Order: sequence, then structure tokens, then C-alpha cells
Amino acid sequence: MDRSRLVSYLDDYLQINAIADYGPQGLQVEANPADVKRIATAVDTSPDTIKAAAAWQADMLLVHHGIFWRTVEPIRGPLGARVRLLLSSNINLYAAHLALDAHPEVGNNAVLAKMFSLDVTDWWFEAGGVKIGVLGDMKTNINALLQNVNTQLHTKARLLAHGPQEVRRLAIVSGFGADRVAEVKRLGADTFITGETSHANYWAASDYGINVIFAGHYATETVGVQALGQHLTTKFNLETKFFDFPTAM
Repeated sequence: MDRSRLVSYLDDYLQINAIADYGPQGLQVEANPADVKRIATAVDTSPDTIKAAAAWQADMLLVHHGIFWRTVEPIRGPLGARVRLLLSSNINLYAAHLALDAHPEVGNNAVLAKMFSLDVTDWWFEAGGVKIGVLGDMKTNINALLQNVNTQLHTKARLLAHGPQEVRRLAIVSGFGADRVAEVKRLGADTFITGETSHANYWAASDYGINVIFAGHYATETVGVQALGQHLTTKFNLETKFFDFPTAM
């Protein structure tokens, strides 16, 4: 598939240019292959990820965490090494950060909601001018939900069980949301699933009387790139493969 056509489709489908992010998103590194047949997907743009994509002979690496996080950054040091590795491996890099958190179909939070059979009633947690988290109703036991999280995400989640045993209203935000416990309580949720934990916010779950499941920043953000890869395979018959490099964080 022609790279420009693919990038144009991704930009439009993900609304890349409509969301203010921490750095430029979309096609971050343009390499030699203008024809894309194989797309490697991953959470992070690490040297190991790039090398694995190169060994698989990928034409594009599609990630959640790209390489640009500020408006202007010199191409040297670790950043320079990543760019050189991408170019020497002839791999285009496409990144979708907040856009992939917020997407209603293949976004991290939308996919997590489907995984846990959450009946989404609203979106919350505004970032970059869009709401990226989901909120909704469900009926389950907190221990059953914890087991489901661990099984579905292949993780070892940490539970702060300060809410009711029976879960009726659940809030989800992938990545880091440890500082939003008070907001979750105001939204009427009794349980909150997010990624990273935080010592500074440890007591909030107890203070507000809710359950918080910390499933891992990495683990909660593996689902979006995989769903997007499957979408591209179905729509354009492109070969995609997810490369898993867990950080246990």
C-alpha cells in the first residue's frame, strides 16, 4: 500500500491533527520504503522494538509511544540512535498517543471497556482537548473483575480494595490516572481501573472509599495498537504483527 495513502487514512481515522499532544504525532520518521506491506505494532519505540520489527522485515512501525515529546528536540543521544536505527532498517515510524487513547473503536479505553463487558455511558478524563477515559455500568464482583483484568491483559494488577465487593459503576483510563481518584468518586463510580500506581495518591482510594485496580501502564496500552493493527489487516489486507516488550510498569 502506498505510504502516503496509508498515512492519510490513519491521520483521518485517528483524528491525529485534531488532538493537541505532547509532541508531533502521525508519521514521525519517513524511511525509504514508500510501499507498505508489513506493519509491526508495539507500545514503545525502543531499540529492541525497532530491531525486532527489522528482523521481521516490517516497512512500518506503528506505536503508541513515539519518539517526540516536545515541540523541538535535537536529533542526538538516545533519540538520534533511534532515528538512525529506523532509517538504516528502512522502517517508517507512525505514532498515535492521545489519539489512540481516545478513539471510540480501536482506542485503548474503548477496547478495555469491551474486554471487561462495560456498558459505557460516558467519556471522561480530558487530555489534549478530548476525553479519553470511559465510564459505565456493570455487575460483577471485585475479585472476579481483578482476575479478569489479569487474564485479559496478562498482567499482575494491584488492587486497593476500599470500595464495595459488588462493582456497579466502573471508570477506566489507560496509562497514568492515579491522581484522578477524587474525580472518579464525583462521577459516581465505585471502582477505577488505570495503569500506573503512585505513592502520592495511595491514600486517595481509602479516603474516597473506592476500589482501584492498577493494571500497569504498559499492559493497559497494549490493546489499542493491536486493535488498530487488526483494523488495518481487515480493511487493507496488510500484514500486521504485535511485538510485546513488557516493562512490568
